[in-house]
Formats: sequence, C-alpha cells, structure tokens
Amino acid sequence: MDNFYLILVVVLFALAISDLIVGVSNDAVNFLNSAIGSKAAPKWVIFLMASMGVLVGATFSNGMMEVARKGIFHPEMFYFSEIMVIFLAVMITDVILLDMFNTFGMPTSTTVSIVFELLGSAVAVSAVKIKTAGGSIVMELAQYINSGKALAIISGILISVFIAFSVGAIVQYLTRMVFTFKYRQPMKYVGAIFGGLAITAITYFMLIKGLKGSSFADIQLADGGTLQDFFKHNTWLIMLYSFIFWTILIQLLRWIFKIKILKVVVLAGTFALAMAFAGNDLVNFIGVPLAGYNSFKAWVAAGSAAPDSFTMEMLAGKVGTPTYMLLIAGLVMIITLIMSRKARSVVATTVDLSRQYEGESERFDSSMAARVLVRSTTRFNKKLVQVMPGGVTRLVQSRFEPHSYVSEDETDGPAFDKVRAAVNLVVASILIAIGTSLKLPLSTTYVTFMVAMGTSLADRAWDRESAVYRISGVFSVVGGWFLTALIAFSVSAVIALLISVSGSFMIFIFVAIAIIMVIRTQLFFKKRAASKAAEEEEDIVAEDANEQIIEKSSKQVLKAIVSSNQVLAMGIEGFVKEDRAALKKAQEACRNFNKKAKRNKEKVYTTINKIAGGTLETSHFYVQMIEHQREMAHAVHFMLEPLIKHVENNHKPFVKEQIDMLNELTSQIDSLYNFILHTIKEENYDDLDNIVKERDDLIEVLKKMEKNQIKRIKTKQVNTRNSQLFFKVISEIEYLLLHTVNLVKAQRDFIQFTRQIK
Repeated sequence: MDNFYLILVVVLFALAISDLIVGVSNDAVNFLNSAIGSKAAPKWVIFLMASMGVLVGATFSNGMMEVARKGIFHPEMFYFSEIMVIFLAVMITDVILLDMFNTFGMPTSTTVSIVFELLGSAVAVSAVKIKTAGGSIVMELAQYINSGKALAIISGILISVFIAFSVGAIVQYLTRMVFTFKYRQPMKYVGAIFGGLAITAITYFMLIKGLKGSSFADIQLADGGTLQDFFKHNTWLIMLYSFIFWTILIQLLRWIFKIKILKVVVLAGTFALAMAFAGNDLVNFIGVPLAGYNSFKAWVAAGSAAPDSFTMEMLAGKVGTPTYMLLIAGLVMIITLIMSRKARSVVATTVDLSRQYEGESERFDSSMAARVLVRSTTRFNKKLVQVMPGGVTRLVQSRFEPHSYVSEDETDGPAFDKVRAAVNLVVASILIAIGTSLKLPLSTTYVTFMVAMGTSLADRAWDRESAVYRISGVFSVVGGWFLTALIAFSVSAVIALLISVSGSFMIFIFVAIAIIMVIRTQLFFKKRAASKAAEEEEDIVAEDANEQIIEKSSKQVLKAIVSSNQVLAMGIEGFVKEDRAALKKAQEACRNFNKKAKRNKEKVYTTINKIAGGTLETSHFYVQMIEHQREMAHAVHFMLEPLIKHVENNHKPFVKEQIDMLNELTSQIDSLYNFILHTIKEENYDDLDNIVKERDDLIEVLKKMEKNQIKRIKTKQVNTRNSQLFFKVISEIEYLLLHTVNLVKAQRDFIQFTRQIK
C-alpha cells in the first residue's frame, strides 16, 4: 500500500511540473505584456529581468501554500485516501484546462482554476462520503467545505477585477494629464521623481508587504528580532531612503549613461510583477502537490495506518515549504518562460487589445453588447461635453493630443508608449502585492489584464474606430474567465467522483487522458503556428527590396489562382458524384482561401506604407490585386455553398447533359489556369492576349450552357431548384474568370511600376 501512494505522490509532482509549464505559458502575459508592448528593451533583457523576478518571487510563496491545504475545505473531515483523490483530480483538471486556453491564446486565471478545482473535487468527494454514510448532502456538506473562506476568495477575485480596472484607468488618466503623449520634455524635469516614486512603491509592497509569510520573514537578526519585524518597525524610514536612493540613481543613470528613465521603471516593474506573480501564483502550481506530499509523510510517520481511516488534521496546521523546492519550481518557470511559444501567443492577445493605434486588423469581431455600450457611452460623452466649460474641455483635450516618437517609416513600432507601460506595471504590482500580503490568492491574470484595459481606456486607445472590437475582446476574455470557473469545478468534480466510485485504477486512466489531450493540443498549436509562419512569409515588410516585393506578391497571386481552381474542381466533382466527403474537403479549402484573401485585404493599409518609395500607380495596382483575390474567393464560396446545400438536402442530381457540360467546363478552366500559372511564373505577359481570348471563349461556353438550360426548362426536363442552382454556378464561374484575368493584368502592371522605383 505504501508503494501505491508513493506512486500517487510521484504522479502529483509530475503533474505539478506539467502544470508549471502550461501555467507559466498562460501567466507570462501578466508581466511581459507591458515591456513587450512598449518595446522598452530588447527581448533578452526583458526575459532576463522577468526571470530574475520569478526566481526571487518563488521564495516569497511560502505563506500562500496555506490556501491550497486548508483554504477551500476542512482537511480534518477527510481521510488520507480521500485527500489524495481530491488533489489528483485538481492537478489532472488544471493541466488539461490551462493547456486548452494556452492553445487558443486566451489568458485565463490559474488562481480561479485552482480554487474552483479544489472546490469541485472536494464537493464531489464529500458528497460520496456523506451518501455512503447515509446522510443528507444538502444538510451536511457545509461541515466539509470551508464555504466562508471559499466565498471570501471568490469575492476577492471578482472585486479585484473592478478595482484593477478602475485604479488603472484613474492613475493612467492623472499620469497622462501630467506628462501628455509628449512626455520627453516633462521627463527631463520630474522624470527622476516619477521613477523614484514608482520604484519606491514597488519596493515597499514587494519587500515589506510581500515579505510577510515568506520563507525569509522569520530570519533572526542580531537584536533578537526577525527580518519582518525590522521592516515593520522601520517602514517610513525605509520608504524615505528608498525614494532618495532610487531618485538619485535614476537621475545619475540619465546624466551619465543617457539611460531613459521610463525604461528603468518599466524593467523594474517587469521584475517586480514577475516577482509578484511567482509569490502569488506559485501556490497554484505546486501548492497542491506539496500538500499531497506532506499528507503522505504524515501518513507514513503514523505507521502507514489504514488510508481510509487516517484523518488529515495535520493539514490544518502551518507547514513550512523547503526553499529549495520553491527555487526548483522557479527554475522550471524560467525555462518555460523563455522557451514557450504558447506564452507569446497569449501575450499577443493582451497587447492587441491595448495597443494605442489601429493595427492591421482587430483580433475580435464586434458584438451586440459592445455596440450598445459604445453607442451609450458616445451619447453620454456628447452630453458631458455640452455641459462642461469650454476651457476645461480644451485643456483636457490638449493633454491627450496624440503624438508618437516613432517615425512614420517605422511600421513595427510599439503598441503603446512607456508611460502607459510604467503605469500598468506599477499599479498591477501594488495591487497583487497587497493581495499576497493579505493571504488572498488574487488572480494575477485578472488584475494585470484589467489594469491594462483600464489604462487603455484612459489613454483613449479605444476610439470610435476600434472600441467595439476591443470591448468585444474584453468581453470574450472575461467570458472565458467565467468559463474557466465552470469547467474547473465541473471537470474536477466529475474526475473526483469517478475515482471515488470506480476505484483507484481510474486515476491512471485520467492521467493518460490528460497526456493525450496535451499532446493533441500541442500538435494542433504547432500546425496552426506553421500555417501562420507560412502566411507571414508572404507579408511585405519595409526592408524588402523591389524584387522581394514582386516575389511575395507573385506568391500571393499564384496561391489565389491555385486555390480557386482547386475549390472549383473539387466542388464540381464532389457535387456530380454526390460525395459529401469530397465536398467537405472543398469547403475546407474554400474556407482557407477566404481567410487568406480576407487577411491580405485587411493588411492593405500597412502593406502600402511598407512599399518604400512606391508611386501611386504601384499602390493602386497592389490594391487591385488584393481586391481581385478577394472577389475570386467570394466567387468560389458562393458557387460552392449552394452545391453543398443541394447534396446535403438530398435533392435530385443534375441530368446527364448538365453533368457532361460541367465536367467539360472544369477541364477547360483547368487548362486556362495552368496557362495563367505558367505566365505568372515566367513573367511572360506577352501571352496575355491569348489568356484573354481563352477566357472570352469560356464565357461564350457559359452563355451557351445558359441557353441550353433555358431549353431544358421549356421542355420540362428540369425543375425550379435545378435551374436556380445551375444558373448560380454559371454566374459565379463567369465572375471568377473575369476577376482571374483582371488579377493577372494587375499583377503585370504592379511588377512594371515596382521595378521603376529607385
């Protein structure tokens, strides 16, 4: 029996390592988005500061371990075997849940997930225990669940969302009123003071408040007191010395090394927030396995009593965590932070929602709730402006006048400036440190995300061009948070219930399921990342020479022609054979083609700016190319969808004469498209007249097919549905042919004018 539970402890720690990896991939957004979004320093410097913060913060986590052991349920009410079931269900669920969110690039809360997983598994095990004893679940469940503590934790998390958004917006508004977007001039005079205050605030909350309950808090000093007592009794003196030290240091760095003050603040804030993250969130990854390990040690020390009768009162007491374990967890976090591509995906979501200026495209579509909110806010703002004195309105407007220190030629500039990045980091660090000192497992994801959204709102990053999309994105992320709670509670409860009812072998089945799901999501993520990388290879960048621009645009054109021909051929063949599987493949190909064409169209604005020295004609023909690709995608889509619907509804197939005509037509179109592909690859546009002639011949064929269909209608060979579909297919194919040839013409002219650029 000892060996079995030892294996379970090993499984818990293996799951803890997996949880650290998937958890840090999600939570990296908390302390990286401000530094990366503002491009405060090279990425290696940002990662270095974050890694140092994680390592230091890991040693401050000790006090938070109590939440995992006794914060959600009353451990004395459970036996050792039941506690192990609860902890295993929690860790299995957490790995699956966080990896799923990482794969889709959505930031979620590791704190919320762990709290609701503990709650769900504890409720399930308690229900089984009560039912087995013949009791009433409704009446007795409160004896097992620490409902007061659980409610306090959940309330603290929800309140922190509102507080973080509000404080972030207020502080950013006041900061912008002082510094404006032309912040470099004010920084010369008050920048050192601003930096000194910011870093002093971070120092106070990280060292004085964050020290409480950490592994260093009880270090004995020469006078007999502890390190925590020293900081507590000398708070204001330490604050004063800290402010003087940081103010002087920052000013000296500026004078001697010409280092920008805001860069220092942002990097210090990154360190502090990473430290707060490790101090607050480490419990989410290793708190449960360590509690399981402590339970196992207590059980063994008691002489390996019957696991179904050994109670867990010892978990209610305070148990220290070895510092080396915290440091090992911190090292795993750092390695994951540097290596994880999923972490970068999650960071991109927050940066996109908070960027100051319009990007290539918005990450989220608009929603009804966002449109109503924006419309109402716009009306309120108009009324507010009407009643405010004109002088006040002009003063406020002047402080928020847009300005960027990024040159117009720099298309890959920061998403927002370093003033906002500094506010993001300082406010989030302070709020999280307060929560940590109060032993409240605040969600660092919720706090940092909502602070970033609050500062974005105050900075007027959500203007009328982007507000509905940004707010929809915030709603999507927040909705995902509620989904996190629901999934975490439900899945952990189901896993704990099945293990309790079915026996211990279910543990290994669920571990296997978790491994399989992580592998599947990893393969899906790699496939999606590879697809995105392939698309980005075709993107025109400012550094591209003329020939590179031509090569990339030609690739786009070639893929558009190949894709449209592929969808057409697969769609007609699948329809004729009534092959639903073939039609599904055609639909998938059509969907991918539409997605690429839409993406290229959304990037037209930035691409035109990247064509260095381009003439109006160059840009004009590039726009024409993109428009024709988009229309080709529309044509094959509107041709294919009614074909699929016809087969799905099991309507009568086309008559033989119609099928023969369609087969012959697709063969002729395939021949034309091969000719076009050869022309584009060889850049031999002398044959363009022949291409136009072949297209016109095909259009005549389409007219003939239309006339024949009219004859079939008059002779009652076909019905209304048949005719509508046939005419629709002919119409969209003609539309496709026209835009295909126009695309080739636009490509020819684009190449001609691009090569004239000096």
